[in-house]
Formats: sequence, structure tokens, C-alpha cells
Amino acid sequence: IFLEGNLLRHIIIMASSASIGLVSIFLVDFADLLFISMLGEAELAAAVGFAGTVLFFTFSVSIGLTIATSALVAQRRGQDQPLEARKIASSVMLFGTLVSVVLATLCWIWAPSMIGLIGAKGGTLDLAVRYFRIVVTAMPIAAIGMMATGILRARGDARRAMTVTLTAGAVNAILDPILIFGFGLGLDGAAYASVAARFATLATALYPIFKHYGGFARINAARFKSDLAPIVAIAAPAMLTNVATPFGNGFVTRAISEFGDSAVAAMAVAGRLTPLAFCVIFALSGAIGPIIGQNFGAKQFGRVRGTLIKAVQFTAIYVAAMWLILLLTHGFISDSFKLSEEGANIIFWFALVVAPLFLFNGTLFVSNAAFNNLRRPLFSTFLNWGKNTIGVVPFITVGAALGGAPGVLIGQSVGVVVFGIVVFWLAYRFVIRFV
Repeated sequence: IFLEGNLLRHIIIMASSASIGLVSIFLVDFADLLFISMLGEAELAAAVGFAGTVLFFTFSVSIGLTIATSALVAQRRGQDQPLEARKIASSVMLFGTLVSVVLATLCWIWAPSMIGLIGAKGGTLDLAVRYFRIVVTAMPIAAIGMMATGILRARGDARRAMTVTLTAGAVNAILDPILIFGFGLGLDGAAYASVAARFATLATALYPIFKHYGGFARINAARFKSDLAPIVAIAAPAMLTNVATPFGNGFVTRAISEFGDSAVAAMAVAGRLTPLAFCVIFALSGAIGPIIGQNFGAKQFGRVRGTLIKAVQFTAIYVAAMWLILLLTHGFISDSFKLSEEGANIIFWFALVVAPLFLFNGTLFVSNAAFNNLRRPLFSTFLNWGKNTIGVVPFITVGAALGGAPGVLIGQSVGVVVFGIVVFWLAYRFVIRFV
């Protein structure tokens, strides 16, 4: 599917189709927070911010499982082994289900400690824990649905993969105002709507796999055991790589919490703005993974190198456009969320400084996709953890001392710059060894 034709066209089609689905989910998350802000209690918005930081950890694990699913299936498709592709898909889905069930259980139990560790206190902590526990219960459902979507993308079925996320977004968007305002459930209503969306993801992702691609191959214990080594070889580093980001965000949330609930509420708005504005860049990593995987499997190494270059060029153009839009709309956003003067100042600096530096997050996403599909996942694991520890803690500490709450977000973004450059350079150097 990706072995010939224009690389930029493949990248644009895969990234844009994936982002259309993602933007529906991110837009609903954005609307969730907007609806909660309309209730007029800063503690509620802050609770969503605290809970969202820990939920991002569970979501990142699911992303790691999805990356592994897509990479393993795409490689076997590129090697023209359709039966092996179905068998590995069955094994990785079982593995992902087991991992997500265990993780969701542990997170539910330890929710007060985890959320308290990042700075939540008193009534805000109680609200955040309640919201988190409702949503994390559906983590296994979300993980299975996301992995199934990864299988669709590995087969080049961008349209049906997009439909999955569009449907989930629509379900969440419809139920949000009904449950939050219609039934008067407030914060709990937003959580229940998110759970319903995860069930919608599951149903709409599995349906086309069974209807159009023959479902999953039957596996036994021996086959699953033999598949564990290649699955863990990609899934473990991919999960470790992805959870590095929420780990770094935990440091940021803790630092922001020192400036009060108003600052945390503004951070929550910025946290919802980031994936909404840069959804195409978030989608790019998963979108180019199958392109790299199939071409690597077919030994088309020149096209692998071309994919890296075109993806970064595309990232630069997109980030520049989003930077302009955020500069023009930051005031409207702050007013819509009824942010305090301090909160509005945080959003201003987010638009002015943080947004353009997202280019280097984009180079990280592209490089991580390359490493995961070129059988060097540990490269991205170590570098991503370095970026979210060495590249976060000292920078946000200095940022907080020099610029208060806005300085925390700016410091986090500045720390990404060096790592974004280094990681892309390493990915590129690794690829040209094969050419």
C-alpha cells in the first residue's frame, strides 16, 4: 500500500485522516472543560487538570500498545504474510488486554496517592479522585479499541480508522451536555460521557476488522508464548517511551499547583488546547509508523529516509499555522473559560512561546515512530525519558523562579528543543546506514 507513490501524499492522507478523528475527541475534551468551567467553580476545573495528568499516563500506555500493534501488523503486511499478520494481531490484542486490566485496577486503588503526589489537596483532591476513578474503569475498553484502530491503520484503512474516533467523539459530544446539565451530574456527568465514548471506540473499531478483514486468527497458549518476545520487544519500550511524557507533566503540574487552583485551571485549558491545536502532529507519529514499517519490511530504505524528511517539513508548516491562530485567539479562549487575570496571562505566554516550540515535539514524535518501526525502540525510550526528566525538572525550576506559573510552561517547552534536535539527528543517521 505504501511501497510506491508520492511519500508526502501518503503522509498527508494518513495524518489528516487520523487527525480528523482525533480532533473530534480532543474537541470534546476541550468542550468537557468548557462545560465544567461554566459551572463557575475553579476547583472543578482544577480537579479535571489534576485527574487529566494521571489519566494521560493510562492513555499513554494504550498509545504504546497501539504503536506495537500497528508496527507488528504492518511489518508482516509489508512482507506479504497476511496470515501471520492476523496471528500477531490476536496475540498483541490479548497481551494489551491483560496489561490494561492490571494497570486500570492498580490506578483505581492508588488514585488518591497518585493525584495527591502531583499537588492536589483537600476538596480538589476528592473531586479529582472521583472523576479519575470513573474514567479509568474503562481503560481496558479504550485500549482494545485503540489497538484495533492500529490494526486498521496498519492495513492502510485510514477511512475506517478515522470513523472510529469520529464516532467516539460524537457520542461524547452528545452525552456531555445531557449528563452535565440535563441530569445535573456535573463533573460525574463528564466522566460518564467519556466512558460511553470508550465503548463506542471499541465497537466501531472491531466491527470492520471482523466484517472486512476476517477477524482475528485463533491462537493457543504455545503460539501466544512464542509471540510474547517480539510483542514485548516493541510494546514495552513503546509504553515506557509514551509514559515518559505524563511523567514529565506530573512535575509540571506539581510546580503549577504551588500557584493555586486558578493556575492549575489555566494549565488544564492549555493542556486541552495543545492536542486540539496540534492534533495533526499527534496523529503524525501513528500515521507514518505503517509507512515506515511497510517500506522497511520491503527493504525500500530510501523511502524510509524520505518519509522522515517529509514528515518534519510537514510538521514545520503546520506548527507555524497553529502558532498564528493561537496568537489571534488567546484572549477569546481565556474569556470563554472565565479564567482569572493570572490564568489569562498563562494562556498568553502559551500562545506566544510554547506553541512555536511544539515543532520540536513533532520531531520527537516522528523519530519515535521511526525507532519503533526500525526495531530500535529502546532508543526512543531512553531519549524520551531524558527529555522528560533532564529536559523538564531544571528548566521548570528556573522558569518558575524567573516567570512564575507561565515560566513553568515555558521552561518545559525550552527543554524539548535540544532533545528534539538530537533525537531526530540520531533517527536520520540510523536510517541512512541502510541506504
